[in-house]
Amino acid sequence: MRPDSEASASPWPVQTLSYGSHPEQFGQLRVPPAGSAPAPVVVLVHGGYWRSRWQLDLMDPLAEDLARRGIASWNIEYRRPDRHGWDATTTDVEAAVRYLDRLGGRFPVDLARLILAGHSAGGQLAARVAADLLADAGGVRPAVVVSLAGVLDLAEAQRRDLGGGAVAAALGGTAPELPGVYAAASPSQRLPLGIPQVIVTAQDDSAVPSDISDRYVAAARAAGDAITAIHGDGDHFTLIDPGSRLWADTCQQMLAALGNR
Repeated sequence: MRPDSEASASPWPVQTLSYGSHPEQFGQLRVPPAGSAPAPVVVLVHGGYWRSRWQLDLMDPLAEDLARRGIASWNIEYRRPDRHGWDATTTDVEAAVRYLDRLGGRFPVDLARLILAGHSAGGQLAARVAADLLADAGGVRPAVVVSLAGVLDLAEAQRRDLGGGAVAAALGGTAPELPGVYAAASPSQRLPLGIPQVIVTAQDDSAVPSDISDRYVAAARAAGDAITAIHGDGDHFTLIDPGSRLWADTCQQMLAALGNR
């Protein structure tokens, strides 16, 4: 689908909007009709171990389900490091989130109730951009981060060779070779994030084993972050199945984490 086009979808139309000039710098926005009360908005960050063959359509079912629940979504695409380098990836994810500042004036979305939700590698990107944005005094500030089997400890994931060398390939080297890059990119090394987080894992996940998230949860709580941990039956893709119990629990807990906003 071309950027800046519009297509019909149920229950809310999909608007595909460019946040940059590169063909992969776009997102798909689902919002309530004009005149509606502003809705919470979830930024969806897809995974795929940072490889270009995986695209934002991975998150389409969740975007559609969020719309049925009355929640807006901004499902983003971004340049992947296998073709464009790590800095392009992190720059794009931040630019896509910041672009919501422009969309907030045009569409009924409540940026005070902004949630960043990422699956797998997207969980790492969502948590990392939250840390970056919260360190900035101005602009968009997320209220909640949701990690769906996120790669939250990059050094450990690289040590285990998860994704067939995906971490070292994405970041450009190993953790001992690039300690500064890993420190900036790995959510486990950015604690405390200073934001409520919902950390979701599945029992039979072989792509990102749940103990990666378990150790992150313990460290984040020890650092003072407010953490809700959800663990249930299923595999890596159960977490992005809108018909799963895990996803239903995730929706309930991420809205609860907004508090009175």
